[in-house]
Parts: sequence; C-alpha cells; structure tokens
Amino acid sequence: MVARLVPILTAGLLLLPLASACGGSDEAGGAERERAIAAFYPIAFAVERVGGGELDVSNLTPPGTEPHDLELTGRAVERVRSADYIFYLGQGFQPALEDAAAESQGRAVDLLLALRLHEAAAAEEDEEHAGEESARDPHVWLDPMRFARLVERIGEELGRPAEARKLAGKLRSLDREFREGLADCRRRELVTSHAAFGYLAERYGLTQIPITGLSPEVEPSPRRLEAVVKRVEAHRATTIFFETLVSPRLAETVARETGAKTAVLNPIEGLTEEQIDAGEDYFSVMRENLEAVSAALGCR
Repeated sequence: MVARLVPILTAGLLLLPLASACGGSDEAGGAERERAIAAFYPIAFAVERVGGGELDVSNLTPPGTEPHDLELTGRAVERVRSADYIFYLGQGFQPALEDAAAESQGRAVDLLLALRLHEAAAAEEDEEHAGEESARDPHVWLDPMRFARLVERIGEELGRPAEARKLAGKLRSLDREFREGLADCRRRELVTSHAAFGYLAERYGLTQIPITGLSPEVEPSPRRLEAVVKRVEAHRATTIFFETLVSPRLAETVARETGAKTAVLNPIEGLTEEQIDAGEDYFSVMRENLEAVSAALGCR
C-alpha cells in the first residue's frame, strides 16, 4: 500500500539492542550473557523487562520499520538460528522469522500458541472480505490483559516468573485505566486505517471499523472504501485514525469523504528513533492511544 519508512529488507543487518542497558557482552568481562532475539518492539520490550540484565536482547525489526512481512538477510538468519532464545508471534505474522526460528539451535517460542485468537475475517465485517484472510489476528499486545498473559509466558520460558508478574501487574493497572477512561462515551465506533485494534475494541466494548485488513500494505478496493464511508456516515464517526509507520493517505481519503478529522492511533508495532530518544515506551504510547480514543469517542 505504501513505501516503508525504512526498507524492511535491511532489517537483518541491524539486529538492534533495545536500549543501552541491553546488548553486547558483559561489560565487566564476566561470562557472556545469553542472547535473545525478539521479533519486533512489543516483544522486545517485554523480554527486556522480564529478562532484566540477564539477557542480551536484540530487536529484529529496526526502529521506524513496519514489521509485517519482515524479510531477513542471510546474516540475520544465522543470528536467529544461533540465539539462545527466539521470541516471536507465529500464525504468518512474520513468515521469514518463523522459518528461521524453526531451524534454531536455541529455544524458539511462538508466543501466540497459548492465546485464543480472532479470525482475521471477523475484523472486516463485510461480504467482500468475508473469508478473504485465512490468518488469525496477531495484534494481542494492544489488549493489556492478553499482553499480560504473553508476558507471563515469557517469564516461564526465561525462568523469571517474579519479574514477569511485576510487569503483568502493571499491564493490569493499564487495563483499569482503559476501562475507566472508556466507560462513558457518546460513540463506540473505532475507525482505523487497518484492522490492528480488534482485541482492544473487544476488551473495552468498542466496534472496530477498519479501512484495510490485517496487512496495512494491502490496497482496499473502491467497493471496500465505499462501504467504510457508508459505515462512518451511518455511525456519525468524527475521527479516522491513521498510524505512525504507514501513509495516512487512505485515512485522509475517508475523512475527506465523510467530513471527519484524522488523528493518530498507534498500533505499537515499532517505535521511531524520535520516540526512543524521547524516552517513550509501550506504556506511554498506550496512554497516548487512550487519550486519542477518549477524545474521538467523546468519553467523559
């Protein structure tokens, strides 16, 4: 649908440490830390928090890059295969990584296996797309409660349950913030550029109206755009949300046709360099999302 901000093909050249506290060998000259590869930002964030200083954590997806359909260089594949841990989301979210993880010498952990997932087609809610996508929705990290379960799984794999429980507790507190913030709203329809927010919508009693499906690069047909415009008008939605890592063109088109405005709703598939430099993280971006949704839906 759009050109990526950073070519995904280069991702394998930059298996990036999450932060200065993470990455590299032991500075004191002691035993080398175990190495963990995380598929993309939310997973890397959780693995770093749970692993503490015990792990050398690398985020496979560079800052500012949209992680769908990640491609890997030969060098990156070897790094994945030789890592002690590989944490990823299966179900076709990043097929190249799934293939490399299957040949890993370490512990490859598909974090989606223990979670109940939505059918992708359920996010579309129209005849044109019914049954079109066979994959299941992987965007579980946008539901703090599902993300808490994922964090606890990471704790089990790393043998650090106490650290996982601490992070999961913060996620449950975040869930309470969302419940309180979205309890009393004039509207309940969430119009998004792609179908990343189904779990968040389900958790807080909202209805997601996506312009495209699970993959943001798939161009919607004129019929699909017309159907979205009609639904936006029928529900009198005032805001069309677009994302930070993909073009706002489609959201702006729907907004122009319906007289709505546009705003950012971040699926947190990755942070930009600017966000990292500003000290933002999963929690700060989720709270920004809460403010954006609350304003768009007229919540009190």
